[in-house]
Formats: sequence, C-alpha cells, structure tokens
Amino acid sequence: MPSVAHRLCIAPMMDWSDRHCRYFWRQITRQAMLYTEMVTTGALLHGDRERFLQFNPAEHPVALQLGGSDPRELADCARLAASQGYDEVNLNVGCPSDRVQSGRFGACLMAEPERVRNCLSAMVDACSIPVTIKHRTGIDRQDSYEELASFVAVVRESGVRTFIIHARKAWLSGLSPRQNREVPPLMYDWVYALKRDFPELEIIINGGIESVAQAAAHLEQVDGAMLGRAAYHNPWCLAPVDPQLYGRTAPSQSQVEAVMRMIPYIEDELSRGGRLNHITRHMMGMFKGLSGARAYRRYLSEHASKPGAGNEVLLSALAHIDDTALT
Repeated sequence: MPSVAHRLCIAPMMDWSDRHCRYFWRQITRQAMLYTEMVTTGALLHGDRERFLQFNPAEHPVALQLGGSDPRELADCARLAASQGYDEVNLNVGCPSDRVQSGRFGACLMAEPERVRNCLSAMVDACSIPVTIKHRTGIDRQDSYEELASFVAVVRESGVRTFIIHARKAWLSGLSPRQNREVPPLMYDWVYALKRDFPELEIIINGGIESVAQAAAHLEQVDGAMLGRAAYHNPWCLAPVDPQLYGRTAPSQSQVEAVMRMIPYIEDELSRGGRLNHITRHMMGMFKGLSGARAYRRYLSEHASKPGAGNEVLLSALAHIDDTALT
C-alpha cells in the first residue's frame, strides 16, 4: 500500500533542507514527508554524528538521505537512522556533482544497478524503518525507457518498494548540478509508465513541480509528488498541502502566523548558542509577491547576522510587510 505521507514530499536539498528549514516548513505543513540534506556515509561514521543526525521531534515524518556505495557502511548508517528515530532512510542515486562522483555515489550509480541493489538490500536487512531510493531517469547515453525499467527491475530485488524519481536524466560531465536540474528535458511520461509497469511499487515523481496543484495533477498517475526549490523559494506555496492532499487543518492560516510560530523555537536555539541568521535565511521567501517583501528580506539580510541578534530583528522585519498581508 502506498504511504499516505508520500503523497507530498519536500526534496532533500544541499545547504537548504537543514533542521532549521525543516522545522520552519512544519509551521506550514504537518503532513508532508521531509528529507534531510544528503549525508555521506563517511561523514556520518567518522564525523560529527550528533550534528548530522539531530532533528526536532516536530519534524516527523522525516527521512535521512544517505550518500554512499559501500553496502556495509550504508547498513551501519541505516541502523543509526533507525536508532535516532527517523521515519525512513533514503539512498541518493541522483546527485550528479563532481564531488559526489569522485566518491562513487549519487547518479553515477545508475550505471551499476546490481551494486545499488546490494546496497539497498544491506540497508533493508539492517534496520526496521522503510528504505527508499531517489534516482534519475538515466545518465549520459543511458537514456531509453527500457534502460530505466531495467534499472528499476534489478533494484526492486532489494526489497525496496518506494522509488522517488527525478524525471530528468543527468549528464555526469558537461553540465553543472544546477544545469542538470534544468537543461535535460522532463520525462514525466516515463515515470507514469513505471507505475503502470510496476504497479506493486510506490512511485513518487520529482522535477519541475512548482505548486500543490501541479502535484495533485501528478497524483492521478503516480502515488506521490515531491517539490524541491519551489518549497524553498516560496514556502507559502505549501499552505494547501494539509487541507487539499491530506484532509487536515493547516497549522498556520497566514504567512505571519507561520513566522510568529518560529519565535519560541528561535529563542530556544539562541539560548543554546545558535545564530539568528542560520534560521531566518530559510524564511526569506515567505512573503514572495507581497508588498514589503523586498524590504523584509533586506532587513533580515542586514541585521540577522549581527552579534546578539534575536527575535526583535524578525519582528522588525515583519513590520515592513504591508498591513493587508497581516491577516
């Protein structure tokens, strides 16, 4: 059975979907599935484990995304994800950056479906929480639907049943990560075809989705949809998620209410030595399109990074928003 949480997912985004950002999103939607930034197995096993695994209980349901290609290391990290209380652990087989390729993980693993299968099998055996995969429709010259379907057929032997598919192929050389998110054409029909050809799998579509309305249209063909940059640059686009896709009341009825809900969280983080701008940088797009939004962003940019900056800075920034938005 498809997971209700996966009806709407918010993508893992490097440097963006950190714990502060995810907590902020939770003031707008309580139901969507959230994903961490990708964490490499090496960083998790040999680095600051607490920093990489930390999250607030309010973030549930939340998944840890891993980058790696060694089955044993991925299994160890999957155990850590489960012990830390994550709801899911996801393997990144979609990132095309040079740094990721040099570590032999990310999108380049699409050329090695058996390795991907073995990695996921190890993760499934190691933990009790769901294991999922996020991948592209192909890489380089591997760009036919038949090759994509063959990849999925091999990988499903791992026991994984949830496939999140960025509906673009990736060029491993010649395009930057940003260009790889924009230049290769979207192949939504291929993702729809996977659902038809593998009806037992949960298929989540990702790529170029700008709104909840667009996500809802995809749900007529697949089990779930994933928003990425749209959710970051215009967080309030998530406001319809809970009522329209889950039949639940939204946690905040206005942008201002959602921002005000962050004040206790900010106070707590500052009391632990945190910095205001580490949180408010994720809130810049909240009033996109409204009168005063530019002044709001400018005020936060200029003042939130100053030593000792606190909630008074956020409240002063809010004062720049036109009164008609304060409802």
